[in-house]
Amino acid sequence: MPVLNWIGKDKVVNHDKELPFRVLKPVKESSVGEEKGNILVQGDNLEALKALMPFYYEKIKFIYIDPPYNTGTEKWIYNDKVNAPQIKTWFNKVVGSQDEDLCRHDKWLCMMYPRLKLLRDLLTDDGVIFVSIDENEEHHLRSVMDEIFGPTNFVEKIIWNKRVPKNDKGIGNVHEYILLYVKNYEHNHRFTLPKEGLDEVYELVDKLKSKKTPIPEAEEELKKFYKKKNYDRGITLYCNLDDNYKIWGKINISWPNSKDGPRYEIQHPTIKKPTRIPENGWRYKRETFDSLVDYKNTKKRYDGSYVSGKIWFGKDEKTQPSVIQHLDEVKDFLFRSIISIKSSGGSDLDRIVSSHGFPHPKPHELIKQLINSIDGNDFTVLDSFAGSGTTGHAVLELNKEDGGNRKFILVELEKEIAKNVTAKRLQKVIEGYEGGKYPEGTGDGFGYLDLNGVLYDYSGYVNPDAHYEDMAAYIYFTETKTYLDLTSIKNSHIGSQGSTHYFLFFKDKGNNILDKETLKKTEGVKGTKVIYADKCLIDEEELVKEGIIFKQIPYELKKY
Repeated sequence: MPVLNWIGKDKVVNHDKELPFRVLKPVKESSVGEEKGNILVQGDNLEALKALMPFYYEKIKFIYIDPPYNTGTEKWIYNDKVNAPQIKTWFNKVVGSQDEDLCRHDKWLCMMYPRLKLLRDLLTDDGVIFVSIDENEEHHLRSVMDEIFGPTNFVEKIIWNKRVPKNDKGIGNVHEYILLYVKNYEHNHRFTLPKEGLDEVYELVDKLKSKKTPIPEAEEELKKFYKKKNYDRGITLYCNLDDNYKIWGKINISWPNSKDGPRYEIQHPTIKKPTRIPENGWRYKRETFDSLVDYKNTKKRYDGSYVSGKIWFGKDEKTQPSVIQHLDEVKDFLFRSIISIKSSGGSDLDRIVSSHGFPHPKPHELIKQLINSIDGNDFTVLDSFAGSGTTGHAVLELNKEDGGNRKFILVELEKEIAKNVTAKRLQKVIEGYEGGKYPEGTGDGFGYLDLNGVLYDYSGYVNPDAHYEDMAAYIYFTETKTYLDLTSIKNSHIGSQGSTHYFLFFKDKGNNILDKETLKKTEGVKGTKVIYADKCLIDEEELVKEGIIFKQIPYELKKY
């Protein structure tokens, strides 16, 4: 597979493994309501993603990110003119003296690569990731994501029609891209959209039925209504009515891809001649078709066509038959590769946070559509380029609408934006605001977290703000590459994998020593015991006899 190279790539391909783990510190005064799994992290998203790893490794089902587009004119801190001290330090430390030779595309790729690697590690095996981008870096992003996620896990390059043209190149550019990848294509993902507006359709047909409107006229009224309301093809396809005014449509039954479909003759119900066989063959096997057709109960329609069971036939054998499917049998349709949603994110945000100064936020209805495209409503959504909090807004509204239990994790670098825009927006959505879809609020809450110092370093320093759970989750993750259920911790026994058990003596009022007394806490546990503590006062011979592997904090903590 061809791979993309750029100046500095060799310095960042494994940078995600070299990063130290940092402690996530709750900020109660900036949190709102009960956390319930929703969190907003303020800090560099590279460090934040690493800090989240012990708690969310392979636990995130849905990721959406809207990284800087690198247009050359944006005021993002990784651009040509790298002015932010922390970014200068990062480039000098990681990329080295080559930094002076990097163009803006090299810098953008250096920034994105380790973040995408961490995002992939956080995804569940059936997880998905959507990435917004425009023409400036789309081709580079696609190459890098093919390398990290694998080309077989690419699903689609979605076109977002913003409806508002950008006219800076002599052409009305009205679109951006959203790249869609999955973690593992073998899960046979299916992306769907709900069929919205059906209540109005059924209401119209009920009125036509109550008036006993003739079927031909009723079908015309239905088609006019679809056109007036500009319904999607996934609904307008269903434009026929049976004698009981039940809405149905004709579904093509030709083989959808290559010319490998079954080929057999289908007899017209009245003319008794075989109908035309599609060029690619039929979609169904003969037995399946025979189970759908009912020649003995053939009804002639007003337009001269025929209905035989679940199969529709034209006036004669020259028309290819179709399968009859009722509208109420299909609640959704396949997600479209072109999404047309007006770019109204700025005006949406204006109603919530005045004088926010945030450029071009995405409309939250767009993010709702992306989240709603996957199955289920009980999973975690991650956005590591949170900005104004659009993704959190979308999650809160979706849960309000369908009673879901989705959680969000947002990461925002800029402290002023995180506190005065992102957090404020989430609070307003939760508590309600004038002009909002839910003026009474969506309910729920979120925890606000800061990125504190490193969990530990090899000089013997352990962060005093680190909790027992921080260290336990880190140890269990680096030992097993498995998420630790913190509720399963029993005293010093943090968990097990197979016949190996892991113990941690940490922050126990100066008793972080493995000696005869603390060893009693491991009694009754059979198998190998890996014990982390500050010191060990038991000789090597007895450790071997007891099946104990001692690891000193912090010097023998593993790196990931």
